[in-house]
Amino acid sequence: MADEVEEYRAALQSCPPGHSNRSTSLDNLATCLRDRFQQRGVLSDLDEAIELHRAALLLCPPGHSDRLLSLNNLAICLRDVFQQRGVPSDLDEAIELHQAAFLLCPPGHSERPRSLNNIATCLTDRFEQRGVLSDLDEAIELHRAALLLRPPGHSDRSRSLSNLAACLRDRFRQRGVPSDFDEAIELHRAALLLRPPGHSDRSLSLSNLATCLNDRFKQRGVPSDLDEAIELHRAALLLRPPGHSGRSLSLNNLATYHRKRFEQRGVPSDLDEAIELHRAALLLRPPGHSERSASLNNVAACLRDRFLQRGVPSDLDEAIELHRAALLLRPPGHSNRSTSLNNLGGCLVGRFKQRGIPSDLDEAIELNRAALLLRPPGHSERSTSLDNVATCLRDRFQQRGVASDLDEAIELHRAALLLYPRGHSSQSTSLNNLGGCYRQRFEQRGIPSDLDEAIEFHRAALLLRPPGHSNRSTSLKILAGCLADRFKHRGVLSDLDEAFKMFVQLSHISHAASRGDLSAAKSWVTSAEETKNDSALLAYHTALKFLDQHVTLLSSSSRHFDAIREATSFLATDAFSCSVRHGALTTAVELVEQGRAVFWTQMSRFRSPLVELSLSGDSGAALAEEFKRLSFRLRDVFDQSTEDQSPHIRHVTLQWDDVVSRIRMIPDFSRFLLPPLFSDLQKAAEEGPVIIVNASEYSCDALIITNTEDPVHVPLDITRAKVSELSSEFQSLAEQLGSSNHQLKLVGILRKLWNSVVDPVVQALRESGVCPRSRIWWCPTAEFTLLPLHAAGQYEKNKEDLSRIYISSYTPTLAALIRARQQLSRDTSTQHFVAIGQANPERGKELRCVAPELAVVAQRLAPVAALTSLEGSDATVQGAIDALSQNQWLHLACHGMPNREDPFESSFAMRDGPLMIRISSDPTGRTRSSHSCRPVTLPVIGSMWSVDDEVARQVASAFYDHLVDDSGRLDCTRAAVALRKAVKSLRKLKIPLEQQIVFVHIGV
Repeated sequence: MADEVEEYRAALQSCPPGHSNRSTSLDNLATCLRDRFQQRGVLSDLDEAIELHRAALLLCPPGHSDRLLSLNNLAICLRDVFQQRGVPSDLDEAIELHQAAFLLCPPGHSERPRSLNNIATCLTDRFEQRGVLSDLDEAIELHRAALLLRPPGHSDRSRSLSNLAACLRDRFRQRGVPSDFDEAIELHRAALLLRPPGHSDRSLSLSNLATCLNDRFKQRGVPSDLDEAIELHRAALLLRPPGHSGRSLSLNNLATYHRKRFEQRGVPSDLDEAIELHRAALLLRPPGHSERSASLNNVAACLRDRFLQRGVPSDLDEAIELHRAALLLRPPGHSNRSTSLNNLGGCLVGRFKQRGIPSDLDEAIELNRAALLLRPPGHSERSTSLDNVATCLRDRFQQRGVASDLDEAIELHRAALLLYPRGHSSQSTSLNNLGGCYRQRFEQRGIPSDLDEAIEFHRAALLLRPPGHSNRSTSLKILAGCLADRFKHRGVLSDLDEAFKMFVQLSHISHAASRGDLSAAKSWVTSAEETKNDSALLAYHTALKFLDQHVTLLSSSSRHFDAIREATSFLATDAFSCSVRHGALTTAVELVEQGRAVFWTQMSRFRSPLVELSLSGDSGAALAEEFKRLSFRLRDVFDQSTEDQSPHIRHVTLQWDDVVSRIRMIPDFSRFLLPPLFSDLQKAAEEGPVIIVNASEYSCDALIITNTEDPVHVPLDITRAKVSELSSEFQSLAEQLGSSNHQLKLVGILRKLWNSVVDPVVQALRESGVCPRSRIWWCPTAEFTLLPLHAAGQYEKNKEDLSRIYISSYTPTLAALIRARQQLSRDTSTQHFVAIGQANPERGKELRCVAPELAVVAQRLAPVAALTSLEGSDATVQGAIDALSQNQWLHLACHGMPNREDPFESSFAMRDGPLMIRISSDPTGRTRSSHSCRPVTLPVIGSMWSVDDEVARQVASAFYDHLVDDSGRLDCTRAAVALRKAVKSLRKLKIPLEQQIVFVHIGV
């Protein structure tokens, strides 16, 4: 290139002033210098090129044949230098030169469309610099005119389509007119059609269309737009194989969109793929590459997201190391150094919060201080840095209690607040931060004025978060908490009244609830219970409504799901207690059913109401998709909410409310996201009473539900702490039962259960006219779910025990029992039954009586059902799964592997590994089952702890004798009675008590 420049200099010297070719030589040398600038980036080359083009233009006065070329050449170089230095006058001159060139291209001139395009491009640049919308409007009109001059078949038509589309997209971002966006997408689609496979610009067109679809997705939340954008970027990547200069950019684009989809839908595989794609891009950006630091940052950001979702510490550790590497590539003076300092500081704060290592927080403070120094007064991000340092200092104060840290945090938050003009989107957050610091200082030093100031800051923050604002509930919660604190210290009742006026406003929120809404409602519940406020029941109603709305779209594998389950674990049971204490017995049933059903549906992988809706027909499926789309969209705007988005949030909220209303108009979905009605739940008691047994820190109660009367309340003389203690004692004992004699301990537990819980219920049942030997259903909550209520009794001569009075079954919820009855098969065709036995699993001791047990099952059932047996090497995981898909009934004889921490992960031991079946309606992980497995909510017979091999064989024999009805068919509704008769036969054989009571029945 240097040789070429010298050659053109020599040529110019041979064309002195006055020479006929001097203007051409000037242009040639200028063009060569511009090419060298583009290659090496030396600005002096571009400056010289401009001077040479100016000289050439002077030699091409109006009327000269080369004037058009000279005007364009000089304009192009001036635009180049503007892009380097940003001097407005350079761009203004470029526009004037292109406009002068355009005047030399009358209609019909071959260069007219190019000239139109040149002016439009420069006007777009000026709009991007100065934001004057008239420049963008004019650019659009010029691109439209250029497009008209490039009809179908013109070689540059695709370029004109792309240019016009890009400007329309820019205008949409300014004015939000949907038609601009839709037209931009259609223009990009048209451009793509003109760039078929093999076209050099096809990958660019794919990327452009993908970017527009992503923008439309952000605005309207249609999932298919994001999905299509991902597929387009994937197609663009295929056109940029290893070695292609644009491959790393394509990898980066595709990764970014996968991360976006993960943020929307929470599907872990999207985040995993984003990480792998960013890693691949990083490999293509080795040390020295200009984008390496950006790639390091991208991988780190995704790893941090994965840490936040799954909690794997190594992800956060790696993110920190990558941010350190990015920081090294952004030395003092680098434009992105403050961002890198900020990112690394943020990750170190995250690790501090997880592990509590003081040095992480200290380093984060120093990094944020360094970032602050790089953001002097006037810097757009200075307020963010001030807040970051302040927040870290506040964290350190909370850990170490050094008063100066909190004082400095207050001063920094004050400085940040001053930088936010009135109406700024972050102003309410800054006010909230200051209020929080003053409240903490009050808690440490007890200075009343600090609490007063905290309240005033929180009042100001609330004013900036009107109804519809995503953080309004948080502001209501915090302000109410401060007012309650002041009431505790000064006893002024008006403070307490105002606090609950704040809380009551939560009940008016109608949109899909965020985690913040749920947290605020939970605080309301706590405060109302502490102060015995009359709003307690409304607080529970509101909290359970928010819980239902929020959990509907969460995956049960999500860490967010686990966190919310943990945080609200006693919400439903406490709501039950509150309703009972207020005498609202039917409300108690409705609320506990709503709260338990939310998590039961998720954890057991049963169909959620949303899945049921999607399977109810075309209109239901469409509404389910619309509901999901709007819910994801609301959650997205909540996560990145600003004051500017409040109108948008209100607009989407109205749409969300509308689709929920339409869903409720569909038969069977009138209670969608509403608590079930007692009149509907009462149907669970059609075959016998259902007893809800509830444990709460406020009271322990039982309610007896019958199919015609109001619930009967049975107060229980036991506390939740005692129930928990009894449950723990029983769980410890259950792990030993079956291996040694613990009868005295077991009888002691069963007597306590009888005296404190079951006997009062039995007395109430008798008073209600429930005859002996009737069927009853237990619906236990909280710690009661782990206790053998069915076996409670005194176990003394001439004394009562429950199993001799009533026939007990269990159900997890009332709705589950109703649904099970509705799904009972009326099919009279051949019944298909599979018996699976595994005596020698991969892990576990040998079971001696599996073969005899299967022989008994075969002997009893072969005459009445199409029987299949799997045992030994055939009893594998896949063999069992295949058999389940072809049979209605299942008998398992094998080791059970209960998971006490997560009962729904319990399994059965097959030859080659654990078999997991989503069948059990019980959270205790029963080990042996015989049940109707399709549908999954029909009866289950299982054992609560280890059962003797021979006992299992005897029970199976007696059980199946009584399960066949008079017509010679298996009848699942006879299962509870059949089990009772089978267990009764064990008593005559002097079988140990622990083996007699080990079996339970769940379901119809």
